[in-house]
Amino acid sequence: MKIIIIRHGDPDYVHDSLTPRGDKEARLLAEIIDSYNIDAFYVSPLGRAQRTASFSLEKLGANAETLDWLREFPPRIKRPDLRGSLSSCAWDWRPTDWTKVPEFYDRDLWYTHPIMEEAHVKEAAIHVHEGLDSLLAKHGYEREDLYYRAVRPNHDTIALVCHFGVEMVILAHLIGVSPMPLWHGFVASPTAITRISTEERVKGFASFRINEFGATPHLLLGNTEPSMRARYIECYGDPGDGGFEAEKSYIL
Repeated sequence: MKIIIIRHGDPDYVHDSLTPRGDKEARLLAEIIDSYNIDAFYVSPLGRAQRTASFSLEKLGANAETLDWLREFPPRIKRPDLRGSLSSCAWDWRPTDWTKVPEFYDRDLWYTHPIMEEAHVKEAAIHVHEGLDSLLAKHGYEREDLYYRAVRPNHDTIALVCHFGVEMVILAHLIGVSPMPLWHGFVASPTAITRISTEERVKGFASFRINEFGATPHLLLGNTEPSMRARYIECYGDPGDGGFEAEKSYIL
């Protein structure tokens, strides 16, 4: 079995849609989508993911099922460096803060930090885990501890069109790690493609292997640079998508 995870295009967060750049990225994606031989599409209910998927679905003459657990990972946390009532998404921590917490590297303890508990991060993660496992069971793979039982082994390919934050929660669950190092150590640019497949060395049992992460061949073919969304400035003080200005406002 294969899983394709596609992040939405460059977002217009105000209108929960895509920017003109995001539309171009999604159209370029649609030009190569048939090469992945996708059997079923599953899409986040949020507008930016729905619009991203729409170009590929139109190109293929296909339909998609909308799944609520594929929406962006929702908890909002009060980061140690933020003032007052300001909040941030659960994965957007400064490296000088999150790397000091050993629990953040543990798959069973990363959501036990008081800041995470206050934001009910564990409950949100379990919602994603259960949704993913239910979908995989539908396609023949049932969760059993840290691997999957291959009840109906197959070569189906399913696509999940979603968001960066929830993508890392999905990947962490599949390979049995904490999402914190994934959130902070990997970048999936808008419309980036991640490919995962089952590894079935023992009859009836499967684990998942990430074959390719964050690929953007369609952007290369379209002579388009990946957007800065989800990655930050290379050196402190560099310009780039407002990240520096946003961080400056929180410096104590």
